[in-house]
Amino acid sequence: MSRKCATPSGARREEDSDDVAGAARELLRGLLSRPWGHVSPSIYETGRVVSLTPWLAGHARRVRHILDAQRPDGMWGAPGAYAVVPTLSAVEALLTVVRGLDDGDSHGFRRADGVDPREAADALGRSLPLLLRRLPALDFTRFPDMPANDLIVDSLVGSINRHLDELDELDGKDPVVGPVPEARLGNPKGLDGTRLAKMRAALTAGAALPDKMTHALEVTGDLAREARTIRPGPVGAVGASPAATAAWLGERGAREPRHPARLFLEAVSDEHAGAVPCGAPITVFERAWVLSTLARTGIVSSAPPTLLDGLAAALGPTGTPAAEGLPADADTTSAVLYALGLLGKPRSPEALWAYETPTHFCTWPGEEGFSVTVNAHVLEAFGQYLRDILRTGETPSVSIPRYTKTVGDLVTLLCDQQRDDGSWTDRWHASPYYATLCCVAALSRFGGGRAAGTLARARAWVLDTQRPDGSWGLWAGTVEETAYALQILLPSPADAAELTAKDPAGKYKESITRGYEFLPAPSDNGRLLGPALWHDKDLYLPVAVVRASVLAARHLAGKYVHTIEQS
Repeated sequence: MSRKCATPSGARREEDSDDVAGAARELLRGLLSRPWGHVSPSIYETGRVVSLTPWLAGHARRVRHILDAQRPDGMWGAPGAYAVVPTLSAVEALLTVVRGLDDGDSHGFRRADGVDPREAADALGRSLPLLLRRLPALDFTRFPDMPANDLIVDSLVGSINRHLDELDELDGKDPVVGPVPEARLGNPKGLDGTRLAKMRAALTAGAALPDKMTHALEVTGDLAREARTIRPGPVGAVGASPAATAAWLGERGAREPRHPARLFLEAVSDEHAGAVPCGAPITVFERAWVLSTLARTGIVSSAPPTLLDGLAAALGPTGTPAAEGLPADADTTSAVLYALGLLGKPRSPEALWAYETPTHFCTWPGEEGFSVTVNAHVLEAFGQYLRDILRTGETPSVSIPRYTKTVGDLVTLLCDQQRDDGSWTDRWHASPYYATLCCVAALSRFGGGRAAGTLARARAWVLDTQRPDGSWGLWAGTVEETAYALQILLPSPADAAELTAKDPAGKYKESITRGYEFLPAPSDNGRLLGPALWHDKDLYLPVAVVRASVLAARHLAGKYVHTIEQS
């Protein structure tokens, strides 16, 4: 998104805080009226549902969604290696569709679905040769660090090759696809398929999978169907994933229209006109991120009791998961604790000790990677709790010295992880502006004097990377990343005066003003604030979470610009 808003007048900026507050109230009402959360549709996940449950209502709309989303170059998804997973899923889904048409259903498909079978064949003709040529040349060790991408790529490569083998039996030419390529897909270099084989072997043996693995259950193919060790949760979802749910449900859903898993799939499909998101429901994750962002930046000082009570109830002995069917994790647990503390309902962060390692806090026990944003959020949880204890005058527990040491260790860790250019990157988001904001927000509140130089370098990086239209962004200027950049420059209302005093040349004033003018008005709630930049099996956009950050940036920058104009 690169639309630039008209420069508002001084009076308009003065009124902006009221508009932001109203938009924030509307956003909080939306959290209650849409309790499963608001997540953008996923090409990867939609492709899996097309293949796994063609009988599900909305099948044609899902096919249409895939066809309409194909890039001019024949791929799907974001630039670079981010395109591999959605493209493989789209290709496998379209192969499933056109093979189904060979069974004499093409005319019915065309009438009922509004999709000419030749469209699907043409889309395959633009994409399949690219995959055959490029995929084996890619280095998997340089792929984005996204959940289960090794399992997904290995599984889809095998499925596509089986389609091609079966099509090849038709004397090398399919009546819809046309000539079948002689070549077959190869895995990227560095991907050997060992982990997928182990996962399938575990299901074959009747073993229970770790909770985090059920999020990608679809990679196990027919073994997923009604696997004995897996059960849908209360809303009918398996692993907080439509694809995993569809894989587990299989053809049973066509026979049982009231099955909870089928009802779940129908509900999430209806939300997106047939397409489906990567994760659903995301109730706790969405509410924790929205509330902590609005409270941290001073937009709200209270929240509906239902929201706060729900977050508190989600906390267990090891914290809380981001979504039903996933394991508890340090990231969501920290965000919940921080939101409750900011809004006057502090809870002890004792649950976070389950994620402590000798060097850092992991997202979940056994995590293979490292996340700087998780550790930034853990810093906020411990720092806020210590601040709450000091403010209320409660008798310190024996854990307070440990909490204090942990805060200091985390400050050091975040400072040490800063890149030479002043930014941070992370495994849960494509953009360095998100990771940098997470670190700056935590360090500006709890880092003390030790973080001063680190924060200055981060702000200098933001000033240096602003685009001519006033935006910021990894691939292009976006509203989401511009909101993060403005909050890096102004992480809280208290920073405005300090920043003004340190800005004799007016660099911050010019940068913040141009970024502020790029943002949409608070009342502009109709535009999807894309592109998708958050890491799951596919890139996704948590709409309410991003909207909260945009409101936060507009609130902070608007106050700053108005103060400058008055002086």
